[in-house]
Amino acid sequence: MRHLSLLAALGLIACSQPAATESASSGVEPADRVFSGGPIYTADESSPMVELVAVRDGSIIYAGNEADVPAGLVDDTTETVDLDGAAMYPGFTDSHVHIIGLGARERLLNLEGTESIADLQARVAEAADGLPEGAVLQGRGWIETHWPEERFPNRQDLDAAAPDIAVFLTRADGHALVANSLALEMAGITAASVAPEGGDILRDEDGEPTGMLIDTAMDPVSALGGSFTGEDRANVYLEGAWSAARYGWTGGHDMSVPWADVAMIEGLSEELPLRVYISANPDGLAPLARDGYVISDNRRVIARAVKMYMDGALGSRGAALLQPYSDDPANSGLLLSQEDETLSAMVTALQNGVQLNIHAIGDRGNHLLLNWIEEALAAVPPEDRAIAEPRWRNEHAQIVRPADIPRFAELGIIPSMQPSHAIGDLFFAPDRLGPDRLDGAYAWRDLIDSGVVIAGGSDAPVERGDPRIEFYAAVARRALDGTQTEDWRPDQAVTRAEALLMFTAWPAYASFREDEIGRIAEGLRADFTVFSGDIMTIPEEEILSVEPVMTVIDGEIVWQAE
Repeated sequence: MRHLSLLAALGLIACSQPAATESASSGVEPADRVFSGGPIYTADESSPMVELVAVRDGSIIYAGNEADVPAGLVDDTTETVDLDGAAMYPGFTDSHVHIIGLGARERLLNLEGTESIADLQARVAEAADGLPEGAVLQGRGWIETHWPEERFPNRQDLDAAAPDIAVFLTRADGHALVANSLALEMAGITAASVAPEGGDILRDEDGEPTGMLIDTAMDPVSALGGSFTGEDRANVYLEGAWSAARYGWTGGHDMSVPWADVAMIEGLSEELPLRVYISANPDGLAPLARDGYVISDNRRVIARAVKMYMDGALGSRGAALLQPYSDDPANSGLLLSQEDETLSAMVTALQNGVQLNIHAIGDRGNHLLLNWIEEALAAVPPEDRAIAEPRWRNEHAQIVRPADIPRFAELGIIPSMQPSHAIGDLFFAPDRLGPDRLDGAYAWRDLIDSGVVIAGGSDAPVERGDPRIEFYAAVARRALDGTQTEDWRPDQAVTRAEALLMFTAWPAYASFREDEIGRIAEGLRADFTVFSGDIMTIPEEEILSVEPVMTVIDGEIVWQAE
């Protein structure tokens, strides 16, 4: 028997052989690998915990007690993995991630953790040092809600730090950016510019652009940064995938993917350290409807969904609200979709079996989305659909009228939600929304109780993309420093068993793969996430300090801590 200790690098090998006796005559084909030696959670209600899992040819062939291992299942060709007390779970899936954005995060000026406008200026000045006149500096990751200046940055702030190059810095949510004067000039944005539909150009009291551009108004400046192409783009994508795997993710539902990238991603399937479920940009609807799904030979890459947008983001006041923003009474947010165009796409999707995953954040965006889905479902009855129950998803579902919550289950809509958004946004959401609208904000408990499943994710690189943070946020509903007030609606937290489902079995259902992945059960693919501690039992605050130890896909260890 070959042994592989989980913590071999630390010299903590302590392999133990199951109690089964090996028998060449048993007729049982031996396992390739077995995992035991720590708590193993299955996310399978018929057997929530097991002692040992055996794998052969990428599938789980046994999950149960060590004493019940069939004779002959383990022999001297079987490799045993001793968990050394670490805890194993079904592979965690990030149900809303931007994989190429993860890879690009370290290629751009990373502004995560920026503490003030002065800090932003210092980072820009340092990055601009040595760049030639007229160069373009692109960054992402800032959030102003904690800054002492209590305002968005503006072009004058950036001009003071880097007057001779074009600078634009995208807010962490991806729905706003700030540009300096040279970048605005190069993009042709002036006092006379008219904001495009679905976007906004913020202006000062003299009517001049402040440098802050919202949603579709960002496009001319964003184009200055160009994009990764060819082999470099493929490498950036792989870097993003490895970044996710090192955190313990075994799968990612990749959002807003240009259709032109799908062939590239499929071509990377043998190199990818995680399963990728693609939601393409709207340009993918026609080819998916015409040609069907894209599925790589090893099933690591599947494209069968399209991502659309109803509105913008709450932080940049682009989320569409039924009533104006409490801290901006002249503004009710932005709608990014037109009813006729969206209904036409919905009908096409229903007739051709294309899943739609639609971004909706504000209560108006969510209300209209539910209305339009209801209309589309009525227009195409189940017998005329390619898939009778299409499992469409509402990506974010952040601010929902309480009266609209039961409609998710009634319409068969899956809310796809990111717990870290709540523990970040709830510092400023009371200002944006006022007290009453918080009743339907990040309402995980109410949604689950209404009869739906929630596909949990991170929205990285908008957030860090760390499954520990997402799990903690879901069960604690507290900031990383423990902050929580009544405005945070603590009763909307979920149980640990529900949080586990949010990142395992429920994402599998949300991607039509519940018969393949999402649980530890015989016959399913052997995808596992291993953490150093038992996040199902340790104190809430300790969830954040466990370490990813191993990421397993198809029974193969694709990443292991050193």
